Amino acid sequence: MERGKLVVFEGSEGAGKSTQLRMLASRLSAAGIPVVPLREPGGTAVGDMIRAILLDPPNEMSAATEALLFMGSRAELVRREIQPALKRGDVVLMDRFFLSTYAYQIAGRGLSEEDVRAANCLATEDLVPDLTIVLDFPVAEGIERVSLRGSHDRIERSSSDFHERVERGFAESVTATWQKAHPECGPIIKVDGRGSRDDVSDRVVAALHRAMPRRFAALMEDAAG
Repeated sequence: MERGKLVVFEGSEGAGKSTQLRMLASRLSAAGIPVVPLREPGGTAVGDMIRAILLDPPNEMSAATEALLFMGSRAELVRREIQPALKRGDVVLMDRFFLSTYAYQIAGRGLSEEDVRAANCLATEDLVPDLTIVLDFPVAEGIERVSLRGSHDRIERSSSDFHERVERGFAESVTATWQKAHPECGPIIKVDGRGSRDDVSDRVVAALHRAMPRRFAALMEDAAG
């Protein structure tokens, strides 16, 4: 059986990644492609408890504690959910993965890249995504979107300077120079996140097919039909 594919959605707050992941999961299912949608942090019993700790606004913590909690959730998710799904041949769609750690904890919080990369290697068991899609959306508009949803979680409440550093981290990650220096992240592409949800979804599907045409041929056939 052919091994499955790991596709990650990334982007700054409010970029639309969760919406686009759900839409892609529906399109994959409709095309008869087995799909497993997951999110970080969370996705396991331990991960969900860690998620509550990380995102609850009253929980103050150091940047190192924050990063290590994300790593703990990730280690559980990789071992218990992602690897088994890939072995079954499923497509795993991740709402954030370790590129977020690079953007938020290295670019945003200022942690040592060397230390974070080493910890991430332990958490992921050297798992490399087949494709990471970074949704490009203006950070100020994204934060405004988040505000319309109601209360903010602990990370969403961070300063505007922090979110701008995160956005710059994501922008750097789509460059060839950065990707060459970070092979553990796999191929990363930028998709324009502006416009209607359907327009963005079509761009995501087109990008996925360009990256892995044989694996996702059925998805394009379904779209044409």
